[in-house]
Amino acid sequence: MPLKMKELPELERPYEKLEKYGEKMLSDSELLAIIIKNGTKEENSIDIANRILLMSDTLKGLQTLSLTELKNIKGIGKVKAIQLKAICELAKRMNQENGIGIQVKYPKDIANLFIDEFKFEKQEVLKLIVLNSKNNIIKIIDIANGETDYVSVGIKQILIEVIRMQANRMIIVHNHPSGDSTPSKQDIEFTQRLLKAAKMLEIKLLDHIVIGYNKYESIFSRRDFDK
Repeated sequence: MPLKMKELPELERPYEKLEKYGEKMLSDSELLAIIIKNGTKEENSIDIANRILLMSDTLKGLQTLSLTELKNIKGIGKVKAIQLKAICELAKRMNQENGIGIQVKYPKDIANLFIDEFKFEKQEVLKLIVLNSKNNIIKIIDIANGETDYVSVGIKQILIEVIRMQANRMIIVHNHPSGDSTPSKQDIEFTQRLLKAAKMLEIKLLDHIVIGYNKYESIFSRRDFDK
């Protein structure tokens, strides 16, 4: 029978440890245990947290677990599963805010912002990066989540977001869950259509970055892409 949380030495309990030493001194499982809060008869909250981290492989991998998968974990019910998904989404949004203000000079500047986030993404995600006249990022917007091999999104939807920000520069970025960053024929055709529509509105599409596993490719840097 595992020790209940109240049976642990006071400074080994996550709540007390954080209060005494600060959040940086807690392990991933201890931080997660604070969110989980209560254990079961068989496991305390730290044990459950360790089991979840084993399932997800890494802390970032926790984001890939669906609500249903979380609810099916013993010791995690509906409420805790929803709380965990909410925290994962907040972490993702805070990470996006870290990119605000960055000046984009090269494709790698965009790739570096998203390569870790996309590493565990199971579906294609298309993001719009809105920039000011100095190429500083002023907004990052999730435009669409698609099937494993394609993102379906309207050109109009993207341009409306840029106009709404009263900006005239943008970059789009999306991932390939397969890990291969080579742009598909669909990716290139979509980029050409977006580029043409943007020019009509005097909006500059600066690039379309495709991210794979720890690698990326700029469609605008391809020799076969007509700008």
